[in-house]
Amino acid sequence: MLGDNESPTNQGIIFRSIRKLFDAKARIEELSRGEKAITMTVEMLEVYNEEVRDLLAPKGQETSLKVSSNKAIGSIQQTVHDEADVLKILKKAQERRTVKATSSNATSSRSHFLFTIEYTITSKDGTSQVGKLNVCDLAGSERLAKSGAHLTGGSLLKETKHINLSLSSLSNVIEKLQAGEKNVPFRESKLTSLLQNSLGGNSKTLCIICCNPLQAHFHETLCSLRFAAKINKVDLKSKQNFSA
Repeated sequence: MLGDNESPTNQGIIFRSIRKLFDAKARIEELSRGEKAITMTVEMLEVYNEEVRDLLAPKGQETSLKVSSNKAIGSIQQTVHDEADVLKILKKAQERRTVKATSSNATSSRSHFLFTIEYTITSKDGTSQVGKLNVCDLAGSERLAKSGAHLTGGSLLKETKHINLSLSSLSNVIEKLQAGEKNVPFRESKLTSLLQNSLGGNSKTLCIICCNPLQAHFHETLCSLRFAAKINKVDLKSKQNFSA
């Protein structure tokens, strides 16, 4: 999702998206000749042990946030004016993420990271259009025996269980969407609650699965591919979201 911003060939999805959005902002404002203005805000959240943390909160105020109507209540939406603003904020957020070493990964993400950028186009007549881009960097599922969490215990074991439970909830939501059921259990986890708007309505959703080709990781790769196949069968139905 992040890649290396210094490398022209290895930039991640977030960096590429930021550049594309600011290019579009400049083009729209130029072509409208002052008739349209665009504002952009970013929000960066971490879902850790089924708690939502605001990675942009002032130091000492990183409290757990409540989730209501698919939003983290009280989270900071920081206004940004250019790419440099976003990259500076993103660096700060990344430094605050919960990362630990396990037997499987020396720098394992112990949480899900949700990067959101809101894009508002306001016309001179007062009408506005709002769009959102959510980029979610999911923590990978882990077998307890392979990560060593069952031996280490403590916080590592707790984190692994919460990661796997939230990913299981996401899989369950995908199954319900695939079946076309009306009651989809988005509220089963904080992760699926926050992602609800990206998994329904007229949103467009892309899932990227990272797999390891080594035989030692066969089980994880197979589970990931099965999950991808399940997601690929979901057909989101667009709906009208404009009002007169």
